[in-house]
Amino acid sequence: MPIQGKDRRDLRRAVELLENPSFISRIIDVIGQPLEKIMDSLPASASGKVQGAVQATLNKLLVLTVRTMGEGFQGRASTLTHKIASGLSGAIGGAFGLPALAVELPVSTSIILRSIADIARSEGEDIATLQARLACLEVFALGGRSDADDMAETGYFAVRAALAKAVSDAAKHIATKGLTEKSAPPIARFVTQISSRFGAVVSEKMAAQAVPVIGALGGATINLLFVDHFQDAARGHFIVRRLEREFGEETVQREYMKILSQSRT
Repeated sequence: MPIQGKDRRDLRRAVELLENPSFISRIIDVIGQPLEKIMDSLPASASGKVQGAVQATLNKLLVLTVRTMGEGFQGRASTLTHKIASGLSGAIGGAFGLPALAVELPVSTSIILRSIADIARSEGEDIATLQARLACLEVFALGGRSDADDMAETGYFAVRAALAKAVSDAAKHIATKGLTEKSAPPIARFVTQISSRFGAVVSEKMAAQAVPVIGALGGATINLLFVDHFQDAARGHFIVRRLEREFGEETVQREYMKILSQSRT
């Protein structure tokens, strides 16, 4: 069955959201500083702290996802509510800088995760299922980039393919053994693959917040961009998944790539 009408318009929107400019581009548009200056503003010792905070945060989010995320979702996706809450947490991070990362990052990403799940539900996902919940965590990788990426590995379907085995193995392990062994290889691989991409965006976020005079107000603005970035990735991701359930994965991927090719030419 061909993808036509509203479904095709939705797929076109998904392409726009998932192949959009990077998070750092959004920051540059707001604070008007070049990429090199933003990244140079991050202290040399910060890289390890960022990655450690990201790993710890994702482990907490995995527990939250599996145990509680099916509760309290109804009506339309309330993206504005989550943006406001994330902005408030960003104000705290902007006021206290890098030392606040270990506190602010779990708060802001938990808010974003709830927003992602809300968007997933609005696109027909059954958040009670483990597969849908792990698909929500995938969004943190889909909205980021890894240092190991090349041009052939940064597209939406390429990233999903790279994550597929880790997601599948983690789902099987959790389904049979739960989260009693959070350091088990399947779970560790899943968290590592997500964090390698999500960590790049967190580094960009912290670098922007470290720019002089950013402060609390700037921190709130950066966090609004942060949550908006992942809400866009979530909307695109779950539009694609909804269409895959209706038309099949091969049909959707073929039409997605066709739309992407047309947009680039």
